[in-house]
Amino acid sequence: MADRPLNGHRVLALVTNYGVEQDELLVPLKRLREDGADVTVAAAEAEPVQTLVGDKDPGEVVEPDATFDVVDPGDHQLLLLPGGTLNADQLRLDDKALALVKAFASSGRPIAAICHGPWTLVEADLVRAKTLTSYPSLRTDILNAGAASWVDKSVVSDSEGGYTLVTSRTPDDLDDFLGAVGKALVGS
Repeated sequence: MADRPLNGHRVLALVTNYGVEQDELLVPLKRLREDGADVTVAAAEAEPVQTLVGDKDPGEVVEPDATFDVVDPGDHQLLLLPGGTLNADQLRLDDKALALVKAFASSGRPIAAICHGPWTLVEADLVRAKTLTSYPSLRTDILNAGAASWVDKSVVSDSEGGYTLVTSRTPDDLDDFLGAVGKALVGS
């Protein structure tokens, strides 16, 4: 349909193969695709992605479209970093994932991270002078990494430092998060 607001826009979602929070991946995939975006799920390995519910219960399994080592970040307009404690902890230690994250920021394209997703941004040294939110337990990590401030809001968009960063706290904030992601994507 030609009237879908994100027609022609491309999103890259980075996940590890185990531990991404189910709703933080599946809800954005569904909504962005319904709005016309082409979403690529890139995982560390070409194996199925096991999502979790609440960091403990097995959720749905997702087939990745690509792996970190073959995906071209230049083919996408926005980077999505879903949370899940295990996912985010593994993602921030993956050099290929960090290179993709840095490529987005250095090119000025927007990045959207929810819940524990900002841990990857901390590791990539991309939160300096930014105002953002996250799952509350990341507050100290984010501030110690040089963020201007951490706020307890459902969604925060910050365009300082050469790229737009959209952050959110938990799956409860997905409606606000996805509204801001859509705005960042259309403006990219």
